[in-house]
Amino acid sequence: MSFKLKVISRIAMTAIGVVVAATAWAAEPIEVGATFITRGVEPTKGSNGWALVSHGIGENLFTVDEAGALVPQLASKAERVDDLTWMVTLAKDRFFSDGSPVTAEALAAGFAKVFADNKGALATGGKLSFEATSDLEMKVITEKPVPRIQALFAEWPLIAFKPTADGAVFSGPYAVKGFKADTVVELVPNAYYAGAEKRAPVNIRKFGDAQAMTLALESGDLDLAFGLPSEAVARLKANPDVTVKSFPVGYQYFAWLNTGRPALADKKVRQALDLAFDRKELVAAINGGLPATGAYAPYFPFSGKDARPTDVEKAAALLDEAGWVKGDDGMRSKDGKPLSLLALTYPQRPDLVTMLPVIKAELARVGVAVETKIVDNITQALAGGDYDIALWAQHTAPSGDPAFFLNSMLTTGASMNQANYASQDFDAIVAKFASVSDAEKRNALALKAQAKLFDDVPISFLVSPVWYVGMSKRLENYQPWGSDYHVLRANIGE
Repeated sequence: MSFKLKVISRIAMTAIGVVVAATAWAAEPIEVGATFITRGVEPTKGSNGWALVSHGIGENLFTVDEAGALVPQLASKAERVDDLTWMVTLAKDRFFSDGSPVTAEALAAGFAKVFADNKGALATGGKLSFEATSDLEMKVITEKPVPRIQALFAEWPLIAFKPTADGAVFSGPYAVKGFKADTVVELVPNAYYAGAEKRAPVNIRKFGDAQAMTLALESGDLDLAFGLPSEAVARLKANPDVTVKSFPVGYQYFAWLNTGRPALADKKVRQALDLAFDRKELVAAINGGLPATGAYAPYFPFSGKDARPTDVEKAAALLDEAGWVKGDDGMRSKDGKPLSLLALTYPQRPDLVTMLPVIKAELARVGVAVETKIVDNITQALAGGDYDIALWAQHTAPSGDPAFFLNSMLTTGASMNQANYASQDFDAIVAKFASVSDAEKRNALALKAQAKLFDDVPISFLVSPVWYVGMSKRLENYQPWGSDYHVLRANIGE
């Protein structure tokens, strides 16, 4: 299937509410393949804010650069007034894709919608209020103290946009021309973003199967394939028309252990599963990465230093203590009921699909039966609570700070707490981030929080992965960084 367009020239308000300026681009579109695309262009829904930024459509006030440093993006600075009040100054001469200037009033209206509609935005500072005090200055009041509001505004729910009667407009280097759910996003350069004349249109196509994406790259249908399956890398490197690059990512692969399920309500069972996982075996299965040392990639100063242990004998002993006894068939049961768990994952992260049968085999060694299932919409599947284990990929420090992941995904009642984990002791540790600004003290808090998670095991940290990206000769200079938070950048075709 080809999505290539020769020339685009029009002024239109599309059905999805994005204004495209009258501009002509003679260049052939850049064809991008990925195992994910945004589920919609409504920026406050689910993870759409992250995806829209990843696609080069939206921006944040602050972001993390190639070196991992927190830097301004749409903002120029943020200054504290008191414990709950900040003044944010915007950068000059920035424009939305409809040609209107980026102003404090427009962004305040957009952020107000984010905090009203997306619970993930509440994790760090609670509900924020916004007041435009001038065209380029905005007063921000947080519900609870935030030592580094720059890091908060780099969190993935906090996409900057201007609400319109038909939807939203954004300020990134690209604007949406067309969108077909779970199929393709057609992009054109934002004519009001510096250097627009140098950019070609882009089509981002979703592939439910990473192997199919690999074949599309090999056949010349793609210029960029983001997230190649590791088993295809050796073959692709032998192809003179393809360049393959690997890079470490801030993502972690881990397993949610659903504490709301009868068997996993017992901490000893969760500890046993954690010890049964063989991280080295999982790394070998996906042909890259490192055994996880904790919640964060090893290059962060707040990451653990030692790989999480594997100890099959100790795992078996813990299961014995919990009353799960091995039968003649080697599998465990208690009171006549087998220890059988349901493990889920999703195809958008091919490595997790590869890891799933390995996980099943590792748990079988200690007598735990596992049924596996691959689901397209993992968030929807987990919302029903009908699972025991869920393999998940998550960037755990998207703003270069450890607090957001812990707050948004593991504190009691957090909107993304898929383990149904509740611990007053853990919550008390994480709450201290609100009053600690010193970097070394924040690192120490992160290590203390991880130690509590290692003991309680609502989550089992498995692999710090390496990802692979394939390029045609047209994009052979493309350098991946920032995980998948910046797949399309302003310099994509340079």
